[in-house]
Amino acid sequence: MKDGTILIVEDHKEIRDMLEAFLTQHGYEVECACNGKEASACIRDKKYMMVLMDLMLPYKSGDVLIKELREQADTPVICLSAKSGMETRLEVLRMGADDYILKPFDLDEVLVRIEVVLRRSGKLKDNAEMSQSEVLSCVGLLFHIAEKRVEYQGKNIALTSKELQILKLLLEHPSKTFTKANLYESVWNSRYFYEDNTINVHVSNLRNKLKKATGHDYIETVWGIGYRLKEEQPEGVKR
Repeated sequence: MKDGTILIVEDHKEIRDMLEAFLTQHGYEVECACNGKEASACIRDKKYMMVLMDLMLPYKSGDVLIKELREQADTPVICLSAKSGMETRLEVLRMGADDYILKPFDLDEVLVRIEVVLRRSGKLKDNAEMSQSEVLSCVGLLFHIAEKRVEYQGKNIALTSKELQILKLLLEHPSKTFTKANLYESVWNSRYFYEDNTINVHVSNLRNKLKKATGHDYIETVWGIGYRLKEEQPEGVKR
């Protein structure tokens, strides 16, 4: 389990149960509240690692809950809402939310957004506390986590800081397809508002450097979606 509990505040039972099951499966301890009144009692009585909340809630709305929470803690908050207007999104962020996810959402994207916000807030400790001996590996490629160094058959591969971060993300989640927004928000720690060529250029450079050094193509383009590690499954983290 991760170090802390995520509070899910959602009045729609199917969405609430889906989020709870998914986050539990990925190692998070989860509690749930089905309306604003329950959530208010939860945040008054207990400290959470994060609050993942809908905005439109019975008895007490999400904006009121954010205000209450900000009066007593700096707990990260991600809002879920079907309201897509930029003005609404900006207003929620001004109120103190750390991120805003539109419904309907992709569960993998929710997971990445959670990791980004927790990392930014300093609450995601599991990866940061990896020991000096831990290595991510895939088809002969070795990523030394603590040293931020990549090698193949004993030879180092020179990569930029962003390329290293992208590769580490892919190696840590070998079965996940990352959208450009996922990669940008995880690596650049900033909101991805529009399509540009930043991700394409960095992924292309990373792919070419790895191919030149190893003869292997480690990154697969999933057309219309994003990028993932190629089907040759990585060996994971070795100690």
